[in-house]
Amino acid sequence: MLYWAAVFFIVALIAGVFGFGGIASGAASIAQILFVVFLVLFVLSLIFGRRGTIS
Repeated sequence: MLYWAAVFFIVALIAGVFGFGGIASGAASIAQILFVVFLVLFVLSLIFGRRGTIS
């Protein structure tokens, strides 16, 4: 998922350089959403992944 966030970020950068503002803003918002979802899933995996190894 972090890979796809990076891909959409790169697409947004390239579209911004070439002047496609609508495509750049759309790709940037998708990248932000995917990055937040990645962070939430990462934190949840850290929290719930450690519960099984403590006991």
